[in-house]
Amino acid sequence: MIRVLIADDHSIVRDGLRRIIEDTDDIQVVAEADDGRAAMEIMKTRPLDVAVVDISMPGMDGLELIGQAAVQSPHIPVLVLTMHEEEQYIVRAINSGARGYLTKRSAPEQLVKAIRKVHEGGRFLTEQAAEALAVRMAGGRKGKSHLDDLSNREIQVLRRLAMGQTNREIATAYHISVKTVDTYRLRLLKKLNLRNNAELSRFAIQNGLVEL
Repeated sequence: MIRVLIADDHSIVRDGLRRIIEDTDDIQVVAEADDGRAAMEIMKTRPLDVAVVDISMPGMDGLELIGQAAVQSPHIPVLVLTMHEEEQYIVRAINSGARGYLTKRSAPEQLVKAIRKVHEGGRFLTEQAAEALAVRMAGGRKGKSHLDDLSNREIQVLRRLAMGQTNREIATAYHISVKTVDTYRLRLLKKLNLRNNAELSRFAIQNGLVEL
């Protein structure tokens, strides 16, 4: 029996994934978490075979969780299941140690197959994820992107700012102070050589971090 942890901050999503998995006779959901810190604690203390995690979670997000899991629980393969289809998220997740990447849109058809694949020691990538990695490895990009200079947390804050969230809303989402959020915002402006939130939003849209 493949023992699975589901980490997603939306209970409806967790319920849906559980129903998909319950239709199998070789996979069982043995734990759930609604944020990265809770998921990491479960991975350190519970016997698990695969962790299915979202990227956008409050507190410790999925990218941070993947990085910590690679060090503290390397025997548990992490499968990313997210709404994000942008290259930056795909590349960062794989580089952080994820063994697979699929979107929630493809979950009904591919989740069970992906869980089995990473449990067997393989990798599972959607066609788009595989193409993004191939382009990056082949040097298909023209030059270095400014996004490459940003940390995972800076990417998350940038995306939320571009979506119109206030510093307080972002602080609440990640369990950090408003002052810390503003520090990230000022750092983003400096790194990207931009002047205000409107330019940050335009940059995020142009680089595929948010959709219009």
